[in-house]
Amino acid sequence: MPAPKKPGRRSLLVTSATLLSLSVTAPAALAAPAPAPTTSPTATPPALMSTLGGARLGQPGTQVNLAPGVPVLPKDLTARSWIVSDAESGEVLAAHNAHWRLPPASTLKMLFADTVLPRFPASTRYKVAPSDLKGVGAGSSVVGIKEGGTYSVHDLWLGVFLRSGNDAVHVLSSMNGGVRQTVEDMQDHAEELQALDTYVVSPDGYDAPGQVSSAYDLTLFARSGLQKKDFRDYCSTVSAKFGSAEIRNTNRLLSGDSDVPVYQGIAGVKNGNTSHAGATFTGVAERGGKVLLVTVMNPEKPEHNEVYKETAKLFDWGFQAVGKVKAVGELVPPRSASSATAQPDAGVSPGQGAQPSSGGTGGPGSKPAASATAGSASSGVGIALAVVGGVLVLLGGGAFLVNRRWPLPDLMRRRTRP
Repeated sequence: MPAPKKPGRRSLLVTSATLLSLSVTAPAALAAPAPAPTTSPTATPPALMSTLGGARLGQPGTQVNLAPGVPVLPKDLTARSWIVSDAESGEVLAAHNAHWRLPPASTLKMLFADTVLPRFPASTRYKVAPSDLKGVGAGSSVVGIKEGGTYSVHDLWLGVFLRSGNDAVHVLSSMNGGVRQTVEDMQDHAEELQALDTYVVSPDGYDAPGQVSSAYDLTLFARSGLQKKDFRDYCSTVSAKFGSAEIRNTNRLLSGDSDVPVYQGIAGVKNGNTSHAGATFTGVAERGGKVLLVTVMNPEKPEHNEVYKETAKLFDWGFQAVGKVKAVGELVPPRSASSATAQPDAGVSPGQGAQPSSGGTGGPGSKPAASATAGSASSGVGIALAVVGGVLVLLGGGAFLVNRRWPLPDLMRRRTRP
């Protein structure tokens, strides 16, 4: 049941001159999408990287504005690339090789979900054909989908988010018109989000020649996905039933492990790990009314769960530094987010909500159907997403560009676990 072809992207309503006058990095923001890489990522960061979001984000090495009252960054960070940002204001508090184009592993599933999730109602059921599972990479993480089995879209997304199931990704891709169509849709959406470091080859993030992203782009994917209620529900689910079995989220800051405690305030997002990419992770957490995003790519330290340990340290630093440290850059908004008088909906991203749906049972032009929350399938180990009163809204194109804000429609809070 392929999704109908989406309509053309809405044109920008703000002129280039306005962008140039209001953005510190407008020349990069207006640049064309990066071409497909022709070689493997370099062993060291390139001397010249994208400056999208700020000139300092294109410089190799650590970028932070230390000043009296600003905490010192953790000294034992080994990741090739990382970024700490304010999810609401978009300010980048600190970064290290933010635009280094590296293999993303399964963190690329955030882009897959942000692209495909709104297209099919959660209650839709689909019978898996043998051809749907062709192309799943050898040694891939799978949730255990069987040929001939019938699954709900809701369960397939649980398989994607909790078990990073490449088999679930391929089934959803088949529903979306096939892997090739889904890759094309993901690339188009990456360009709409101005994630210009990203080149998509496989929808599941499995190692593929030339497939790259960056800590900056992965943060853009998470920030966009978190505008959608279903995305937030799925990525914050700790455990759920899948068929007759229970599956548990492999995000260790969310589910915990012997050497990694659950991070207080964590609410998602997605982890990844392949032999080529190493460990990658993007997380979102809320504390004291502040929501931060942290992305970490490929720590060199070979300790168990190192990507989560370094992420937790950067979260700790970020919550101490926010409001004190001067930003080194910003997360740019989607190209269409400057449309006038747009208001974020709890289930649809700003810049997308006014567009016709790309799929679902309503047909072209209908709104994406709201799916059942993944939290309803949880095992009751303390998952809770509370909507905070006083929802922030976008005030229109001009105000958005002045304030440089793309606020979340609500804040995610996690209750203390028993």
